[in-house]
Amino acid sequence: MRANGPDGVEALPGLGVDPPGAPAGCRRVRVERARWEWRPTDGGDPAVRVEEFLAAYGLPLHDLARPAPGHDPAGVCGAALYVSAAAGAALVGAPAGAANPAPALPEVAVVVYGHGPAAPQPAAPPGAPWWLGDWAESWTPRQHADAVASVRAAIGRGDVYQVNVVGHARARYAGDPLPALGRLAALPGARYGGTLTGAGWAIGCASPETLVELAAGRLITRPIKGTRPATVAGRAELLASAKERAEHVMIVDLERNDLARVARTGSVRVDELFAVRRWCDLWQAESTVSAAVAEGLGLADLLRAVCPGGSVTGAPKLAALDRIAALEPIGRGASMGALGWIAPGRIDLGLTIRTAAVDADRVHVWAGGGITWGSDPDAEVAEAAAKSAPVRAALAAHRMPAADASAPTATD
Repeated sequence: MRANGPDGVEALPGLGVDPPGAPAGCRRVRVERARWEWRPTDGGDPAVRVEEFLAAYGLPLHDLARPAPGHDPAGVCGAALYVSAAAGAALVGAPAGAANPAPALPEVAVVVYGHGPAAPQPAAPPGAPWWLGDWAESWTPRQHADAVASVRAAIGRGDVYQVNVVGHARARYAGDPLPALGRLAALPGARYGGTLTGAGWAIGCASPETLVELAAGRLITRPIKGTRPATVAGRAELLASAKERAEHVMIVDLERNDLARVARTGSVRVDELFAVRRWCDLWQAESTVSAAVAEGLGLADLLRAVCPGGSVTGAPKLAALDRIAALEPIGRGASMGALGWIAPGRIDLGLTIRTAAVDADRVHVWAGGGITWGSDPDAEVAEAAAKSAPVRAALAAHRMPAADASAPTATD
């Protein structure tokens, strides 16, 4: 189920990957030039090492306020950047939490792309029919609800204001996983739809949420908090919910604080508050916060300021991360981190919600939600299931019947 990648290392099959945010015009001529991956056992500061690695390959990001050169068709196209939630926690000195359920996944990956001669894409060799087994959940609905109740108790004690609680599920698979991840990336509303692969791992992302974008000298983040079914009644209910609005505003305030740490003094503003937008069959509330880049701000300091994202941690962020590490039985893996594109004068990183990862024989998905004092445990469990349902459906499309004698068993 694996094939050799362009650098000779063992990789998952189907190398026609398309990182979120990569320029569409370069797709047929984009070729991998170099990559770097980081795991905690490697040591060092991963944010600093990312910045140094990119500079060594023609993407200096030591001063984001400095005007950048234009896109050079003969030079470096840009780079895909992935930073896990665990790596983000490490950057701010917080506990990493439970172990990554897909150990082949790095916690940070950078892939630099250049341009090569356009060539017809060879047809992929026929692979084994796609088969996806039954999902094994990391916790039961009751255990999930108990975690929500535990967060409410912590809020009652004054330890935190809000904590995002995330669950995980995995399923065995057979066949080439990249078409399934491609279907996931194509879900409607996926602003950061795309895929990224490495040696024995792949990520598919259908995220609608901007973690951080650099455009025209301003940093932009678009936190999402608040979810309802994409019906007329669901939209009205979301707009009228005092609980959802309070939860949302807490995170907007947190994001304002995060950007203020790396922004020009007095430049932080909320451009849009509680706009309701659609992702698949759900309404979600989204705001836009922006700020002018401070002089001398480098990529490493920017990553430390925004990772892990406030909408998937809680407030205060460090206290929320402590609760997350204590409560979640399975690591967040590829979810709740960052994935996107970096190029001269441009940063565009999505938050890896609505994201799946695969290793040699399993698919992994995650979903959760922000917990406040007004949260109902059973409703939070149902909301996480609603967020996960389109992801699972995209991955399962065209699946073979589980009774097929040639398919592996679905048990863990």
